[in-house]
Amino acid sequence: MLKYFLNKIGYALLTLFGVITVIFFLFTVLPGDPARMMLDQNENSEQLALVKKKYGFDKPISTQYLYYLNDLSPISFHSNDQSDYTFLSEGKYNAAPLFNIGENKLVLKTPYLRESFQKSGKKVSEIIAHTLPSTAVLALFAIVIAIVFGIIFGIISALFKDTWIDRLIALISTLGMSIPSFFSAILFAWLFGFVLQQYTHLNMTGSLYEVDDFGEGSYIQWKNIILPAIVLGIRPLAVVIQLMRNSLLETFGQDYIRTARAKGLSELQIIRKHALKNSLNPVVTAISGWFASMLAGAVFVEFIFGWNGLGKEIVEALNNLDLPVIMGSVIVIATTFVIINILVDLVYAYLDPKIRLG
Repeated sequence: MLKYFLNKIGYALLTLFGVITVIFFLFTVLPGDPARMMLDQNENSEQLALVKKKYGFDKPISTQYLYYLNDLSPISFHSNDQSDYTFLSEGKYNAAPLFNIGENKLVLKTPYLRESFQKSGKKVSEIIAHTLPSTAVLALFAIVIAIVFGIIFGIISALFKDTWIDRLIALISTLGMSIPSFFSAILFAWLFGFVLQQYTHLNMTGSLYEVDDFGEGSYIQWKNIILPAIVLGIRPLAVVIQLMRNSLLETFGQDYIRTARAKGLSELQIIRKHALKNSLNPVVTAISGWFASMLAGAVFVEFIFGWNGLGKEIVEALNNLDLPVIMGSVIVIATTFVIINILVDLVYAYLDPKIRLG
């Protein structure tokens, strides 16, 4: 099991390295001068030169790439020269020096995602830390909806195979997979937040935290999560229904299920005691990908519902060409995706020992 885990860690690090490399060169070749983006309309030649020197924009692309890797690495090299980009200036890095290597020092630090171009030098890590929890809560509610109702409807569909109930559930799941999130978000916001608002008491837009009427503080408004969570959970719900149905039907054909039926156990007892655990493997695998994808897929849903999360922040950063925020957000989402996949692979290996033995 340890060897299996170490192999997964190795593949994860290679994946993240590839993502970081693609992101850096993708945004580096974009037209426009990052220094001018930071200064907006207030730049002059002297300010441009200072900003380029401070952030390393005056260096060759290869050097800037090494700077970026150095910023993101938890173990990195830093210069003792105050004029160098990698100098450990106060407030830039949260670092603990390990030992000196010539004119440089090796330090242990938190990854540095750099600073926003548009928010007065605010750290990207602070922006993400402020918005990511709201997105994570939204994704968690959505995935819980998908898991609970997906498994229930999948079991019902398998029990009533080839009946009108099975066909109705199949139709609903097909529609769920076919309708884009942005369209269903607009439809749900209009229908339940406007047309039927007097019955649902739901808002078309709103975030997890709202300011009270006196402006003295904020409070959690749980009802605002209902519509975006349902919209975000529709597609994974449809996938879970189909996977659960097909996996359960395949399990029903196994010899030990026939033996259980011969002993006189009811269908519900067979599902609960024998079939359910063995049918969950494909569902667990699918849910892992969907949960990580929700962090990225929540972009449209958050923007339409006015949910103050990472997705909405990415849209604003794209509109303002705030490259560090975009790059940092993509790296955080990719890292989350990799970590979740590792955890699910371990769960999958636990459920099916043949995986880790293979």
